[in-house]
Amino acid sequence: MTALAHGIGSQHDLPLSPFYAFAGAFTALFVSFLALGLLWSASRFCGDRAGRPVPAAVQRLADARPTRTALRALGLAAGLFVVLHLLLGPDDPERNPAPGAVYVLLWVGLVPVSLLLGPVWRLVNPLRTVHLAACRLLRRDPGEGRPLPARLGLWPAAAGLLAFTWLELVAPDPASATTLLLFLTLHAAVQLAGAARHGAGWFDHADAFEVYSGLLARLSPLGRRPADGRLVLRSPFNGLDATPQSPGLVATVCVMLGSTAYDGFSDSPSWITTVQTSPLGRTAAATLGLLAAVALVATLYALCSGAVRLISGRIRHPLPSFAHALVPIALGYLVAHYFTLFVTEGPRTVLMAFGADDPAPPDPLLGPGGVATLQVLAIVLGHVLGVVAAHDRSVRLFPPGRAVAGQLPLLILMITYTVGGLSLLIV
Repeated sequence: MTALAHGIGSQHDLPLSPFYAFAGAFTALFVSFLALGLLWSASRFCGDRAGRPVPAAVQRLADARPTRTALRALGLAAGLFVVLHLLLGPDDPERNPAPGAVYVLLWVGLVPVSLLLGPVWRLVNPLRTVHLAACRLLRRDPGEGRPLPARLGLWPAAAGLLAFTWLELVAPDPASATTLLLFLTLHAAVQLAGAARHGAGWFDHADAFEVYSGLLARLSPLGRRPADGRLVLRSPFNGLDATPQSPGLVATVCVMLGSTAYDGFSDSPSWITTVQTSPLGRTAAATLGLLAAVALVATLYALCSGAVRLISGRIRHPLPSFAHALVPIALGYLVAHYFTLFVTEGPRTVLMAFGADDPAPPDPLLGPGGVATLQVLAIVLGHVLGVVAAHDRSVRLFPPGRAVAGQLPLLILMITYTVGGLSLLIV
């Protein structure tokens, strides 16, 4: 099932004029930049301090022990469902729902769920549940363990995301039961071993899906205030502004961006010919392509950060300071590349899970023109949100006289990413 390994198939023939797409994107970015420079002279976002508390009844329901237990049971049941179907089901992704459950319902489905409800994978993660159950049997505090090194940050999660995207986009047979079982076994072994050594806090830094869901949830209108633990309704920009500047944050977001970009060009005829005729072999050539895409995204951001430091004259560590602005860009790429996959293969996977044998995918919600428009809007809107987030951080950190000039490298970076993203869709 090649659809599971790639977002939307032949996206390069979408019926949209490149001229109008690029012109609209540039206009949106420039107008946003100029308007912000003229009208937004002081920081307006206050991170975790912002938000209006939800009604007390909603808070009690969300934090109730039966609710948490039900969510853990749901996640554990879903994990067992996938493993049993990989072990006992047919080794045919057209008749086995397990590959679709991993690549569509989990990987892509976490995007809308996290945007609506927050970092949900933390609540349903079956590995957290297994660790919690083991700790209770051993009468041990789940949070007990050796402290994590401060420099570790999110680097394990970045490595885990890169490994998963390699499996999805590069592995010779990503939807086979054997391949998926091997990956899931290794993933579970690493996570449970880390949690046994460092406590449940290990998952916050090292579980790729938790970190992935948590970063996307920064744009959710629903958040939790650390000071008092209250659930609040907030502006997504405040959630984004509160993103911790952890080591490995830049790497994690660059993997999200770079891997999605690689997915965009990996189905082009020229790249297919390149990997098939490479003397290195298909897998090695595709692996280098994926790494190059991630490295290119990271290099462009590093160059931009260096220019920001030179202009500002006072920001010593610009790399993590503006990494949060890449999150909405990554979200735009994810929506653009995986929307069609989710709305076609998602229902099909659910039907298979309930016993249907090779069900037909549903009729598309949008025609080719509608899909193309949605994809362009997702990429452009993601970059505009990134410009807003970067501007607010700039006026907070830069000297007043350099606030606008200091953002020029960021604007150039946004334009570069926009050109790349749109080119992957319509050129």
